[in-house]
Amino acid sequence: MMKKNVFVGIGIVVLIVAALFGLGTWLYLGTGSMYYYTQIDNSKISEGKPRDGVVDLQGGMRYSYTLPAYNEKGIEKEITFGASRELREDAYLKLTVSPVRGVVEWSEVQYEELPEAVQECGNYTN
Repeated sequence: MMKKNVFVGIGIVVLIVAALFGLGTWLYLGTGSMYYYTQIDNSKISEGKPRDGVVDLQGGMRYSYTLPAYNEKGIEKEITFGASRELREDAYLKLTVSPVRGVVEWSEVQYEELPEAVQECGNYTN
């Protein structure tokens, strides 16, 4: 009887660890991420100060942008993301936004690559 209870206990612990690992992986990889599109406006940049050995929770991103961005349906949302350098003025970016972690990736795109609903929003010009 004692052996059976030990095996059941170990099984429960293994299931809990597996569930926590799966949840952590889901949060880290950004499952459920959405794409947003924005245009760089360097007047809306803020520069962080060196942390002098203090742990940097922003992943070493020295510059921070807070810009209006649009999802594929043209719905606007203000999004903040970091960059290690000042980005090219008026460049269009595709942002990958995780529900938990925020912007996990960005890449420059051409105007023609923007969804039609995004092209019609904001002051985007070709």
